[in-house]
Amino acid sequence: MITFAVHGIGKPLRALDPGEDERWITVEQFDALLDVVSGTGAQLTFDDGNSSDVEIALPRLVERGLYAEFFPLAGRVGERGYVDRDGLRQLVDAGMHVGSHGWDRLDWRRLDGSFAVRRELDEAPRLLEQLSGTPVRRFSLPEGRFDRRVLTHLREAGATRVYANVGGVRGAALVRSRTEIRSDLSSRWAEAVSRRPRRFPTRWASRPGR
Repeated sequence: MITFAVHGIGKPLRALDPGEDERWITVEQFDALLDVVSGTGAQLTFDDGNSSDVEIALPRLVERGLYAEFFPLAGRVGERGYVDRDGLRQLVDAGMHVGSHGWDRLDWRRLDGSFAVRRELDEAPRLLEQLSGTPVRRFSLPEGRFDRRVLTHLREAGATRVYANVGGVRGAALVRSRTEIRSDLSSRWAEAVSRRPRRFPTRWASRPGR
């Protein structure tokens, strides 16, 4: 089953990091994506923990009876433009799942030193558990990439699911691939991907008219 990765929706309430605007979609684009998901059974995940997760996405998901997984950056919870503790509780109370995207949008393959590894892979999910009031055992990989060291650490930490921007991984049953939604979203493209996922890459690659 195809899984879409969404980031920010609507007008950003904070300054975006370099390149982040490419992953930000309009409310109209998100509504069109929900039409596709409702009609095809595709799955939705949300990265970074933007405030639009609660303010825009959540009420629309509830209205349509859709389930989604949310992966906030633990180190940015409560900052301007990001979800706060109340927002995380709202997601859980609505039946959504909260996982970890790490502490601060770093490539886990390039973490230097034990402190960085512990903060991104151990402390981040622990904090999100405390804030959301629910166990955190699922992870979304920053930039969707990993290596053997990262995967081993997550497995030893009790991870039950890891989302990446790759297809099947030999010997890594807990890894699932996603298709990243970008600002040039076309609902026709999204519908085609959800119905024929094996024919499309997991990274956004739409063209005019698709």
